Amino acid sequence: MAKLLGRDFSRALTTIKGTVGYLAPEWYSGEAITQRADVYSFGMMLFEIISGKRNSSEFNNKRYPYFPLYATVKMNEGEVLCLLDEKLGGHVDVAELIRACKVAGWCIQEPEACRPSMKKVVLMLKGTISVGIPPVPKSLLNLVDADDY
Repeated sequence: MAKLLGRDFSRALTTIKGTVGYLAPEWYSGEAITQRADVYSFGMMLFEIISGKRNSSEFNNKRYPYFPLYATVKMNEGEVLCLLDEKLGGHVDVAELIRACKVAGWCIQEPEACRPSMKKVVLMLKGTISVGIPPVPKSLLNLVDADDY
């Protein structure tokens, strides 16, 4: 959306349109909206594609109330198979699953400057460039007991 509006478009928008939980934090904080806001939404969608679960409504875990938090913690623990959609029956290239989880984790980083560009996202998903393990976003850590981390 940011790319479609162009550089000459005013960054001040009066209304928020989108699905709660998929919108980048800058939509709520009043910061300028850039192309990286779309990267955040893509990361949330990528987690949904991987898991077959919406980021909150279908996820019931007392310790991790929000699926992206659970996913980033499990990824940092090296346990990505538990994130996979059960309907796939475990039939997946594990290296591709790990790569997709890492990419999604980078896409939902805060601040937005830590998110990759969509061009870089494509290169990471293709395996053209390596992907490091992303940190758990600080806003997600606020949802759990900080003593655990």
